[in-house]
Amino acid sequence: MKIIYNNIIPFPGYKIINLFGVLFARLSAKGKITEIDENHESIHTAQMKELLYIFFYIIYFLEWLIRLFITFDFNKAYREISFEVEAYDNQDNLEYLKTRKHFAQWRKK
Repeated sequence: MKIIYNNIIPFPGYKIINLFGVLFARLSAKGKITEIDENHESIHTAQMKELLYIFFYIIYFLEWLIRLFITFDFNKAYREISFEVEAYDNQDNLEYLKTRKHFAQWRKK
């Protein structure tokens, strides 16, 4: 996975952002990105691919917005996005992407 280190993207306070399958990381994160971080972002890349990238971002934003209106909490809204739930639940399983089913973010366990 390609990682671009810089001081612009992502915003301060964040370590990594995945944009269209390319990771942008803060310079301060150099040497601190773990296999688990990369696996989390690889799960997002798989989600993006199956939703043709643009629909991933549209659904992600709309789901976050709806959850924000429900919870009135930025972080809780973020953690409850279906894409994030799947990624956080499976980030420790480095073999997850080998068995992941399509649209797993919306499947019941």
